[in-house]
Amino acid sequence: MKLFLKAKDFSVSGETFELHKDAERDMLVTQPVPENLARYYESEDYISHTDAKKSFTDKIYQKVKRVNLKNKTQLIDNQSNKNIKLLDIGAGTGDFLVMAKSQGFVVDGVEPSEIARINADKKGIQLHEDLDALGGQRFNVITLWHVLEHLPSLEKQIAQMVSLLEENGTLIVAVPNYKSFDAKHYKSFWAGFDVPRHLWHFSRKSINTLFQKHDMEVVKTKPMWFDAFYVSMLSEKYKGNPLYLISAFFIGLWSNLRACFNKEYSSIIYILKRTN
Repeated sequence: MKLFLKAKDFSVSGETFELHKDAERDMLVTQPVPENLARYYESEDYISHTDAKKSFTDKIYQKVKRVNLKNKTQLIDNQSNKNIKLLDIGAGTGDFLVMAKSQGFVVDGVEPSEIARINADKKGIQLHEDLDALGGQRFNVITLWHVLEHLPSLEKQIAQMVSLLEENGTLIVAVPNYKSFDAKHYKSFWAGFDVPRHLWHFSRKSINTLFQKHDMEVVKTKPMWFDAFYVSMLSEKYKGNPLYLISAFFIGLWSNLRACFNKEYSSIIYILKRTN
């Protein structure tokens, strides 16, 4: 694999990592993978595992998250015409499952971070540490919201989650898109790379290729409009731009406008079904 670019961990360690291009699968691979990857998550700066509202960025994140939660539950409701038994993989602090449960869904979740599980438990959501803890359960909807890029054993864990899906079930995967305009614009400063926590970096082609091996096909895609703005805001902050909010607004807007034509949104939701 050829070196694509070098990216810095701006949010936790300050270390630099390499992204190598897997041409066959059209995806990028983070190298090297730290031995103790967990320490890059167990930080007050890693907002997905806390409910922090300390900084302006934290507050923006939490507001966008609340809007996205409603959109996510509505999306699931539209995909299933029967009682929904939902599994959320990488459930974080459990906010999505709280919302889904309030809509009448039967919910379950997996989250490896102990800090995040404790926060979820305070909200009445008990999460499992890993997929093995689910036993023989099966679900008609499985979701991964910005989680696939974090999974160490990618192929193995895709196979495992597909095995947990009912015959006519729906798999919903949301990931950043390294071929978006904002990714190309910010290059090594692009917050969507989030090394080393993001081990893999996907394109539309790579998602199709990965899941076809497991008899799954993408039946529909949807954009995550807010991601272009939020990721651009973080990227501008990484660059040290004091006018980061203004710059991020215009880059995010332009990224979304371009994507209306080429479909290369900053983050994409993939809705998958079995092929047989």
